[in-house]
Amino acid sequence: MTERSGPLANLKIIDCTMALAGPFGAALLADMGADVIKVEPPSGDGSRSVPPLPPDYANPNAEQPAGVDYGGYFASINRNKRSIVLDLKQAEDREVLLQLCADADAIIENMRVGVMDKLGVGYDVIRQVNPRIVYGCIRGFGDPRTGESPYAHWPAYDIVAQSMSGLAHITGPEGAAGYPSGVSVGDIYPGTLMALGVLAAINHAHVTGEGQFLDVGMYDAMLAFNETVVANYGYDQTVLGPRGQHHPNLMPFGIYPTSDGGIAIAAPGPGHWARLCEVMGCPELIDDPRTKNTFLRKRNQQMVEEVISRWTSAHTKAEIMAALGGQVPCGPVNTAADIYADPHVKARNMITDVELPGDNPRVSIVGSPIKFAGTPTGYYQPPPRLGEHSADIRESLAAGPRDE
Repeated sequence: MTERSGPLANLKIIDCTMALAGPFGAALLADMGADVIKVEPPSGDGSRSVPPLPPDYANPNAEQPAGVDYGGYFASINRNKRSIVLDLKQAEDREVLLQLCADADAIIENMRVGVMDKLGVGYDVIRQVNPRIVYGCIRGFGDPRTGESPYAHWPAYDIVAQSMSGLAHITGPEGAAGYPSGVSVGDIYPGTLMALGVLAAINHAHVTGEGQFLDVGMYDAMLAFNETVVANYGYDQTVLGPRGQHHPNLMPFGIYPTSDGGIAIAAPGPGHWARLCEVMGCPELIDDPRTKNTFLRKRNQQMVEEVISRWTSAHTKAEIMAALGGQVPCGPVNTAADIYADPHVKARNMITDVELPGDNPRVSIVGSPIKFAGTPTGYYQPPPRLGEHSADIRESLAAGPRDE
C-alpha cells in the first residue's frame, strides 16, 4: 500500500502516548486508516533507542549517522503515523496541541494521573476546545474520574500488571513463584482495549455530538484477560496454580515433546480424541474407562501424558503435522525462523517489509492482523523520524480545520 486507506480513514487521532501500551493501540487505529499524529517531546519517545537497531543508527562514520533514529521496537508500533515535536512545558506548543485537538476525533495518552492536567492540556481544557473529542488514556490502575483506586498514583509496567492480575501466578512450571509471559501482554492487551474503547466513544460522539473521557487500567485489563482466574475462584474458590504445559481442566490440551522441539495438541472432544488415538495406534483408549472423556483423562493426566508424549517424542514436528494436520487441532512450537517460513504467514501478509531511511537494509515487522474485504488496510508509511512531519502538520493548521 502507498497511501492511507481503510475503514477509519475519516478519523484524526492525536497520539500523546509513549513506550508500548499506548503506541500499540494507536498503531491499530493507524493500520485501519486513521490519521494518527504522534506528539513527541524534544527528546522523543524513549522507545526509539530500544534494540534491535539498524546499522545506520549506531554508525558515526556513515554519511548520515542519524539516517534513522529508531530501532525495531519503535518501528513495530509506530508505523503509519506522523510525528510532530511539541514541548508541552511551553505555552506556544501547548497552543499547537489544542489546535490539533480542535478538529480531532480523539486524543490518547498514557502518562501518570494528573500529568496532562498539570501541563494545562488535560481533558477539562481540551473539551472546551472541542466538546466532541474523545479523551482516552491508559493508566496503571485507572483514573480517578472513572473509579478511585488506592493505587491510582502508583507507577506501573507490564510486569506489574501481569503479576497483580494473576497471570504470572498461573504461568510457568508447577511450584514456580511466578513467570511472566514471553511477550509484554500487560501492555499489548490494555493498548488493544484502549483502541476498542476509543472507537466506541467516537461512535457515540458521532451519534450524539458529545465526547467523553475514558480510561483503561492495565491491572483492570489484565484481570479481564485472566477471566479464568476470577471464574474458577468465583464459582468454588479454586485457586489456579501454574499451568505448566497443560490445561487446568481439559486433557489433552497442551504442549508435547517431539524429536526436534515441541507441538501443541488439543483434543478434548470425543471426535478429536478418537482420531488422535487412531493415529497414535491406540484405538483401545477411545472407550477406555480411564480416558473416554476429557474429565476422566484429566483425572488420569499422568497416564495420558505418557502415552501421547511417547508417540510425539518418536517423531518430528513435521511428521506429526502431516499425520494430524486438518484432523486434530495441532500446531508446532515455532521459532521466529519457522514463522518466517510458514506459508500461512506469507498468504496473510503478516510480515511487512520496511524501507528504512539512510544507509540501511530493508527490514521487516509484523503486519496487521485485522483484514477487511472492502477497505484494504495495512502498512503504507514508514515509522516517522522524530519530528519528521512537524512542518507539514503546522502548515495544515494554518490552512484551517479539516473537512469532516
